[in-house]
Amino acid sequence: MAKYQLLLPKMGESVAEATVINWVKNIGDYIEADDAVVEIATDKVDSEVPSPVSGKLVEQLYQKDQVVQVGDPIAVIETDGPEEEPVSTSAPEIPNPSSEQQREPEAAPDMPLPIPGIEHVEQRHVEHKPVLSSSVRFYSPLVRNIANQEGIGVAELDTIPGSGAEGRLTKDDLLAYLKSRSQPAQATTHSAVTQQPSFEASQPPAYTAPAVSVSGNDEIIEMDRMRRLIAEHMTMSRQTSAHVTSFVEADVTNLVYWREKNKKRFESRENEKITYTPIFIEAVVKAIIDMPMINVSVKGTQIIKKKNINIGLATALPNGNLIVPVIKNADTLSMVGLVKTVNDLANRARQNKLRPDETQDGTFTITNIAAFGNIMGTPIINQPQVAILAIGAIKKKPAVLETPTGDVIAIRHMMFLSLSYDHRVVDGSLGGMFLKRIADYLEAWDINKEI
Repeated sequence: MAKYQLLLPKMGESVAEATVINWVKNIGDYIEADDAVVEIATDKVDSEVPSPVSGKLVEQLYQKDQVVQVGDPIAVIETDGPEEEPVSTSAPEIPNPSSEQQREPEAAPDMPLPIPGIEHVEQRHVEHKPVLSSSVRFYSPLVRNIANQEGIGVAELDTIPGSGAEGRLTKDDLLAYLKSRSQPAQATTHSAVTQQPSFEASQPPAYTAPAVSVSGNDEIIEMDRMRRLIAEHMTMSRQTSAHVTSFVEADVTNLVYWREKNKKRFESRENEKITYTPIFIEAVVKAIIDMPMINVSVKGTQIIKKKNINIGLATALPNGNLIVPVIKNADTLSMVGLVKTVNDLANRARQNKLRPDETQDGTFTITNIAAFGNIMGTPIINQPQVAILAIGAIKKKPAVLETPTGDVIAIRHMMFLSLSYDHRVVDGSLGGMFLKRIADYLEAWDINKEI
């Protein structure tokens, strides 16, 4: 018998660790090749780790809720064949040279190979410090090590504002915090009142949540991990950005007629259903190309203008939670490509089959509130982006049309578009013109357009 170590696979450019949330196979179970062995969770998405070999699961090296580093062994499988090397089962990574996140460490070249006997398994890396493991916020191993050395606990670390992607705490953020904490408090003087306020993000004031009364008839429901992450991310976004929302109404009658005319033929040819979402994405991409300062992020006093146009698509999950898969380089895709990509990501999101890197690096987000019958909304910005578009339901309404012979009232397909934007860097002129540009592209849709 040979012992095979199943390693935690690489899961994306900025993902360095994951949390074990459930063991699909128990000790003693026989595993076929490609069977899921364990469910893991990153700060973005849950996924499964399959086994590339067949055999019996003889040891689980981590328990539920423990944190595993990328490249570490997480299970031992007893195989009938010859010795096999540990293999990472991740999909190919999409390089992102502009990413400022910490890269996950490569598997060490001197990783011991599995040999018959339990002695080899004893060499696994299991001495991970449990510090910070109770936080729902993501911290890189470097930040964790600095915090451990400086004696900073979870509660204190969670209050430090982060300037990294998704509001993550970077090494520079932590070092700046340590430097400011070590400086003696300066005496407040009258002259300080006349000083100009700093644009730098500051730590929000602490507050005490109001007490909640619970009676014997009330049901207490503990938030699951994803709901805690959503709550933390949304609260952080409102504390970070100065939210403003603009609205515009668009006449999409031609677009509706075009889709009705083409959807059956398209489905029979491509075996894909064409929804309105890819059409809206195309209009958004065109508007971003026209006004690229919407496709930015904020880092302190710096505006980071993004080269790639990566559109996030807010997707409701069957369990009531929300996830945002990202369409990378959406400006390079044709309408057929957008349809297939949107359908694929949405379907796999609902089946919990997204890879972690497929929810990262978005530069602009769209949320389709029309799916719930809503006509307009004020969505919260998906940090570190600066704008998010809400698509309202399309409704038949009487509308005034201008004709060469005078104004007439006709039944038209109308909808509201809502844009929430970060007023720190997007003023009303840019936000309003960008939203109107999207509406213009939708209203000017060519009813004879080929697909």
